[in-house]
Amino acid sequence: MTRTLWPLTLIAALAMSSAAFAGGTHAGGHGHGSDETAIGKPGVASKASRTVTIEMTDNMRYTPADIQVKQGETVRFIVKNKGQVKHELSLGTQQELLEHLEQMRKFPDMEHDEPSKVTLAPGKQGEIVWQFTKAGAVNFACLMPGHYEAGMKGQVKVNKK
Repeated sequence: MTRTLWPLTLIAALAMSSAAFAGGTHAGGHGHGSDETAIGKPGVASKASRTVTIEMTDNMRYTPADIQVKQGETVRFIVKNKGQVKHELSLGTQQELLEHLEQMRKFPDMEHDEPSKVTLAPGKQGEIVWQFTKAGAVNFACLMPGHYEAGMKGQVKVNKK
């Protein structure tokens, strides 16, 4: 009996791991024709109204951790890892970030290929270009194991036009 179950268990494990690595957003409920999510949508770099540099450090903080934008604004975030360990910046709703945190606990080496996330090795820099289409709060966090719990989070306040 275990002989026939073993391959099925392996196939199930592989299917789950590949699903976790699949791209796209975690927001769900959106058709393939729209990149719009609960927090906005991927921006076009040439339409960015400004650039904000965010530094990530091993004291589990972002600088700055509070950012103000206007509804509809496209911002180019230059994200720099100034630490000695891998960090990431993931934009999302509080619920999306907590759901993704659970995925990261199961698959800590998960690589991201999503426009709202950037994972950086020590000393590296990357960017996120994002259009904030809805007023309210957009959270960001490092979901590497233990980092969020240590306080590595911030917020973008999107003010009505």
